[in-house]
Amino acid sequence: MNEPPPGYLDDASRLNQTKVVEVWSVPVDEEDPEAQLAQLLARAKAQRRHVSIAGARHSMGGHTIYPGGIAINMLPLNQMELDEDRDLLTVQAGALWADVIPYLDERGRSVQIMQSNNSFSVGGSISVNCHGWQYGRPPICSTVESFRLMQADGTIVRCSREENAELFSLALGGYGLFGIILDVELRVTANERYRLEQHLVPIDEALTTFDTQIKNRPGVEMVYARMNIVPDTFLDEVIINAFFRDPDGEIPALGEPGMADLKRAVFRGSADSDYGKELRWSAETKLQPLLAGKTFSRNQLLNEDVSVLQNRSADSTDILHEYFVPRQRAAGFVDAMRRIIPQHDADLLNVTIRAVNEDEDTLLRYADQPMVAFVMLFVQDKTASGEANMQALARDLIDAAAQHQGRYYLPYRLHATREQFETAYPRAKEFFDKKRHYDPDELFQNQFYLKYGQGS
Repeated sequence: MNEPPPGYLDDASRLNQTKVVEVWSVPVDEEDPEAQLAQLLARAKAQRRHVSIAGARHSMGGHTIYPGGIAINMLPLNQMELDEDRDLLTVQAGALWADVIPYLDERGRSVQIMQSNNSFSVGGSISVNCHGWQYGRPPICSTVESFRLMQADGTIVRCSREENAELFSLALGGYGLFGIILDVELRVTANERYRLEQHLVPIDEALTTFDTQIKNRPGVEMVYARMNIVPDTFLDEVIINAFFRDPDGEIPALGEPGMADLKRAVFRGSADSDYGKELRWSAETKLQPLLAGKTFSRNQLLNEDVSVLQNRSADSTDILHEYFVPRQRAAGFVDAMRRIIPQHDADLLNVTIRAVNEDEDTLLRYADQPMVAFVMLFVQDKTASGEANMQALARDLIDAAAQHQGRYYLPYRLHATREQFETAYPRAKEFFDKKRHYDPDELFQNQFYLKYGQGS
């Protein structure tokens, strides 16, 4: 994949190439990098420049970019320290989970909640308030004890549920609009050995199977399901993957994920190919008996790089969508997906299903009650018509989620209309009013704020 030319930035969508005036990396070799960071903010204000904040740039809607602005690269800020007595990891915002997991693994610990890949930065995950496939858990905000935030005037405040509690609720899932998260105190857990169970069932039996085979059994720790995307049997079947604690045996070493080349070949072979999709589903279902009872460490399951399956084509790109609906409305939303996606002739590569418990910490929350999350991956042509088709698809799915008392996730393409955004997030006006209260000069901006925040 081609990198943007000098002076330009892009993100994981590969559709947001934008000219910036400067990319400023935190100078960790300086005696006081935080003082240097405060000086940069003062300079940006004096020059009437807006500032955006980025880690690994895995969001897809320009959340880490402001046109003509100064982009702060947080990745050099990546130190961490574990308090083993308290199971509390203090980690700088630029650290990648790919660094955090091996560090914790050496100390017998693991991350409580994170995305299903290790390629993201800690600060980015906090800023989008990610969730994972850890069973019965809210988003990552629930594991944050505190964080330090540099505000627009360069002052640093500690935010927790007791101290600067309002800022705590705003900057978690705040998309970099309230300041620069410098470091985070995260609660961690034990690295354990897990045993895999799988259930291949018709979609209509998925929830019943979950309730009878997984939900109330002791030791269930991680769960996700993958839907059948073969056109002739579209969304009719699901494989439920459940990982149970299996303490009677040695915890497998972290190592590298196996069969990466084969996984990639099978996955990418399903792009723009009905036969490839059928072949992939057949492989996944036939592998099921071979995987039954296989054991993993928790850290092994979390330690996969997103690049293994990444689209490397110059002509197309992979675009994520995610929708959250209450359990009692999930079947209706699946019916809507089954109707809407073929209507747009969309090239769907994957649908995974996860459960997310209620978020009790953040203001701009997507899980205001326990939700079922549908994560979809599409291939999109990098053309004007490809973009128009994806926007139309997204808007129809957003409407469908709203009709089923649900919401869509904000880190992806900014296809929602302002009305759709405000319907999904009824506290949006309060969120942006608070942003201007804490950042009256609107120093921190990005393309997400340009579309939905200005003038709100």
